Amino acid sequence: MPGQTRPIRSYVLRQGRVSNAQARAHETLLPRYGIEYTGKPIDLGAVFGRSAKTVLEIGCGMGETTAAIAAAHPESDFLGIEVHTPGVGSLLKLIDEGGLTNLRVIQHDAVEVLREMIAPASLDGAHIFFPDPWPKKRHHKRRLVQTDFVALLASRLKAGGYVHLATDWEEYAGQMLAVLSAEPELENTAEGYAPRPAYRPQTKFETRGLKLGHGVRDVVFKKKQ
Repeated sequence: MPGQTRPIRSYVLRQGRVSNAQARAHETLLPRYGIEYTGKPIDLGAVFGRSAKTVLEIGCGMGETTAAIAAAHPESDFLGIEVHTPGVGSLLKLIDEGGLTNLRVIQHDAVEVLREMIAPASLDGAHIFFPDPWPKKRHHKRRLVQTDFVALLASRLKAGGYVHLATDWEEYAGQMLAVLSAEPELENTAEGYAPRPAYRPQTKFETRGLKLGHGVRDVVFKKKQ
């Protein structure tokens, strides 16, 4: 409609190569392990068939970290969001191979999922590991971690719930720390950056960053009680 502006996305859907295994998993397993975007709140208890702590992961990539954390913590439920088909197919394959009953995936824009499908004060945690840093200054507006997004995310956390970010881009880490520090609903769990929590395995992006000489920084905040 006239006067409306399109939202700025934190990603670009590229026509990346989808392997045969990823395509097969996407076609056959998405109906089993995926959650369709409906624009209506999810009943998490119905999705997982139990009442348990629920952690959201935004930007699962190829799913290795997401699946590893879910496998190591069967007492909690995990909901992954990823837009790229190769990554979704890879994660679905890992869910199936690992028999992970505590992990489900939504292939849709994370901001819309948070706004429309995640009820306020329903999450025990949120992970955003190595989001696209959009390093060029003119692209910084595309970064996911912005004031409005953090306010939305904080509103979906329970009191005492946490948000855990990680990046190997020092300048983006500083932005993350500043934006979260400015959110009145959140408080830092550390003096500045946090030590890497034991539950977060070292990712391939982290390994690459370390080889390039990039320090990896974790930012962990909790919602105030």
